[in-house]
Amino acid sequence: MSQGARILVIDDEPQIRRSLQVNLEGKGYAVATAADAEQALQAIANRAPDVIVLDLLMPGMDGIALTRRIREHSTVPIIVLSAIGDERKKVEALELGADDYVTKPFSTEELLARIRSVLRRVAGAQSSQPVWSYGELSVNFDRREVRLTGEAVKLTPTEYDLLKYMIEHAGKVLTHRMLLTAVWGPAYSDQAQYLRVFVGQLRKKLEKDPARPRYILTDPGVGYRFCVEVMDGHSPL
Repeated sequence: MSQGARILVIDDEPQIRRSLQVNLEGKGYAVATAADAEQALQAIANRAPDVIVLDLLMPGMDGIALTRRIREHSTVPIIVLSAIGDERKKVEALELGADDYVTKPFSTEELLARIRSVLRRVAGAQSSQPVWSYGELSVNFDRREVRLTGEAVKLTPTEYDLLKYMIEHAGKVLTHRMLLTAVWGPAYSDQAQYLRVFVGQLRKKLEKDPARPRYILTDPGVGYRFCVEVMDGHSPL
């Protein structure tokens, strides 16, 4: 799916649009650009992109409002570009449905890795099976069974639900609020300590070295992501 995938770059800075277009086209992607929300919505309507790369800080309708607007009618993967220190806006965009983020300044290779990740996740979602496996870890969703190197791993119901949700959204940044709401319910959306405890328990049971996790990675100040790129030749970002 990567080769020829359609990428829409939305940024009000001409030099960034041009740079991303040249670099992404050089990797085989078909790239369209937009300078503002109006152009972006028109581009989405004319030729549905496979991935959107969206700057959060734009005049007029900003990236937050545009993410909300896109999510009213589309599930297209959105990777937001944010400046250092924009954690609040970054989290807000993710909770509105953005799939990932890259912090400015960023390298082209970092953005390419994010694009490949969301494209793989979309492809995986389209071919989901009752048994999920990656490397040494496998999960049978029908039986609620988890195995590591072939050995059964005993998880509590809540640990399993948390792991299942993370796997279902593998590669996507999941904020603390998103995870708490999905697993514990809306009443627990501010109880971050629950999450820290259960993530710690999962790491002890699934990771060879819980202090240097390969599967459940922390995005500081934002949340967690379940990484399925470690054994794929890519380093976790």
